[in-house]
Amino acid sequence: MRITVFIAMSVLVIGQTFAQKKESIQNKKNMKTEQEHYTFQLSDKVTRQKVSFKNRYGITLSGDLYLPKNPNEKLLQALAISGPFGAVKEQSSGLYANQMAERGYAVLAFDPSYTGESGGEPRNIASSDINTEDFSASVDFLGLQKNVDRNKIGIIGICGFGGFALNAVAIDKRIKAVVTTSMYDIPRAASKGYYDKVNLEERTKILEQMSIQRWKDAEAGTPEYGNCPNPDDIKGNEPQFVKDYYAYYKTARGFHKRSINSNAAWTKTNGFSLMNMPILTYIKEISPRPILIIAGENAHSRYFSEDIYKAAAEPKELLIIADAVHVDLYDRLDKIPFDKLDAFFKNNLK
Repeated sequence: MRITVFIAMSVLVIGQTFAQKKESIQNKKNMKTEQEHYTFQLSDKVTRQKVSFKNRYGITLSGDLYLPKNPNEKLLQALAISGPFGAVKEQSSGLYANQMAERGYAVLAFDPSYTGESGGEPRNIASSDINTEDFSASVDFLGLQKNVDRNKIGIIGICGFGGFALNAVAIDKRIKAVVTTSMYDIPRAASKGYYDKVNLEERTKILEQMSIQRWKDAEAGTPEYGNCPNPDDIKGNEPQFVKDYYAYYKTARGFHKRSINSNAAWTKTNGFSLMNMPILTYIKEISPRPILIIAGENAHSRYFSEDIYKAAAEPKELLIIADAVHVDLYDRLDKIPFDKLDAFFKNNLK
């Protein structure tokens, strides 16, 4: 099957674009009145509080701050978490925050700019720069909390926000340690497709289409949206990882109304913010701060993690989880090595 760059930009699906109805784009006016829904159970050892803060571009970000009910320390080590790409804080990042708060951390799970409950217009766009900045803004917020030791802050990036997390650590020297799970390098995938198989002719054609789309959007005064990254139905002959995405985003297991991957779509020109702006050029400058890269043994995305591990400088560690696929590291408590994450941050947030 050929790799379609359009799908690569919006969660990366191999083969033909699946025919499906367009979902309605999120209505921000109704967000605050909707009943809260999380895809996991809040621990009875943890509190969760809605918070907001601004990034360097003046966009108001929405987050959930998770705190241990009975902390062992007056000043807590802190973590900021986001991802997967196209997900919301009520999904995987919140689950991670819940687990790490149980282990004694102050943890902020946040919606990236232009998505979820965070601000930014138009809705559902991504940016190599702004999504990196979102992590630094989360560190701003954590460092101002009276119960947080601002010298002991780390970050976790899941899926596509693994790449943005690494980019943030390379530039933001306040961040002491970083973990990625099921990492994607979104700009690389958007520009080159899976395994870098998109050639110059194909890339040029995609860019030409997006360039013309800009005139259409300018004339209409509003952007046009594509299809939801994941199909509404599975026929059975799709690649296994497409079935895996469906099993998480489109079923009760992980569905969330505000999630692009569950219920919305990226703009058709979203690639303008990604395809010509690589994010991991300065990966070696994370050193001497430590990196822990975690990937599933059977994950279609595993090569992203392996390539970044090779490119990064010490100290670094690559952990491959046996019998795990990409989405297993979204929510499978029997697969995600939370005790390993705890030990890593306890040792390195100093």
